[in-house]
Amino acid sequence: MDVDARTNRTRSGMPLDAVYGPAPTPAADEQPGAYPFTRGPYASMYRGRLWTMRQFAGYGTPAETNERFRLLLERGQTGLSVAFDMPTLMGLDPDDPRSEGEVGRCGVAVATLDDAATLFDGIALDEVTVSMTINGPAAWIFACYLAVAERQGVSRERLGGTLQTDIFKEYTAQKEWLFPPRPHLRLIGDLLAFCARETPRYHPISVSGYHIREAGSTAVQELAFTLADGFAYVELGRERGLDVDAFAPRLSFFFDAHIDLFEEIAKFRAARRIWARWLHDRYGATTPEAQRLRFHTQTAGVSLTAQQPMNNVVRTAIEALAAVLGGTQSLHTNALDEVLALPTEEAATLALRTQQIIAHETGIPAVADPLGGSYLVEALTDEIEREAEALFAEIDGLGAGSILEGVLRGVESGWFTQRIAEAAFDEQRRFESGDLVQVGVNAFEEADEPPLEILQISMATEQTQRGAIERIRAERDGAAADGALVALVDAAEDPGAELIEPLVACARARCTGGEVTRALQGVFGTWRETPAF
Repeated sequence: MDVDARTNRTRSGMPLDAVYGPAPTPAADEQPGAYPFTRGPYASMYRGRLWTMRQFAGYGTPAETNERFRLLLERGQTGLSVAFDMPTLMGLDPDDPRSEGEVGRCGVAVATLDDAATLFDGIALDEVTVSMTINGPAAWIFACYLAVAERQGVSRERLGGTLQTDIFKEYTAQKEWLFPPRPHLRLIGDLLAFCARETPRYHPISVSGYHIREAGSTAVQELAFTLADGFAYVELGRERGLDVDAFAPRLSFFFDAHIDLFEEIAKFRAARRIWARWLHDRYGATTPEAQRLRFHTQTAGVSLTAQQPMNNVVRTAIEALAAVLGGTQSLHTNALDEVLALPTEEAATLALRTQQIIAHETGIPAVADPLGGSYLVEALTDEIEREAEALFAEIDGLGAGSILEGVLRGVESGWFTQRIAEAAFDEQRRFESGDLVQVGVNAFEEADEPPLEILQISMATEQTQRGAIERIRAERDGAAADGALVALVDAAEDPGAELIEPLVACARARCTGGEVTRALQGVFGTWRETPAF
């Protein structure tokens, strides 16, 4: 295809000039590690410390995933990132009829403290940071993690890592929730308060734009909706009486690195600048730690193709490059076969090697913000910031001057869902017209491609987990489990009570995730979203 025949826009639709000149240069005093952190959160950046190489892993039984974790750590991975299966994400036990056919399929099955203990067996939780991508039942899984640390003799203040917990993006994009939005915010407020006191090295919320982008948003929408969610959590913390300078440093972010190289780099730079200015100007944060946005990045799952899957290695390498040039603190690189199934051991290793080559062979980590001052990157950074601020104004208007209330009303009315759907529809039209090209899909196709060997999860996994949970219910102290659940319900019914310690007590009593979910739904209720077309 002739490049000149295509519309000259970024993937998100922003127009591109044929050439950029010297007008939009960075301010002379803008340096990495200095407010507003456009050029990076730390002065030394990767000279001081490389980004954490954190491959998303989890499948089958906890024992199988534990084996994969150990393998990745042996091969140089520096942090664990846990993928949970659909029943776990939805607060269901493996023997729930709704779990049939899904146990261990898209991640690891974790329903009890016993499962969590097996998952981290032989892994020192005070030495390895653990990221857990879960939202609806996040507080429950975190309680199990705390109980495992107790078994290992690891004190809470030594635990490091990230819990996703971003329920707003579930209502907006991924659609895995357990309770209505407003009561769920109580759980998140409890987590913020608990972690500020008990786990100062652990990040209780990873505000996630990744799933917003994967649902079809533009780069600007991903940035704006994610930061708006972050501002909402800041307002929630302030409502709970927390000092913004104390708890804001415990908020982290999670972005998508898509295939449009320069747009993505600019997106990351704009995110840091916006967060710093809003925290300083609107929320009164006075310390660099509170103003400094840190984020994890994952390469774009939606950019991967089932056709010509080896091309995905190239796509992932370019997207990982965008994340590093954009200053990420942590990175997951997708495996070439993830569009078809959970990655094989070979594919996961190649994805990790992609990061290691960027880190150790390219020379890129030697310089902070190496594209700072690029006419194109600076212009895109400014334009993304302008467009994001316009979306913030709309959200602020929905909430009558409160971003928290604006996000809640946007969720409840379907406003976010509709905006993302419109963006996804526009991109699909561009794809069908040939304005957007995907090699091997709508251009440069090949017939008779050889099949790719993929990881298969057998039904034996489901049978194993069903048997395990039945044994736990038979072996545990039933009175202790029932008592812990009653105490949890009592705490949920008391608006002044915090829920994290009662959840830890449920974990110690070997309650199941399904039992905990049903107990809290009995108090909080369930929720059905407003359709938006």
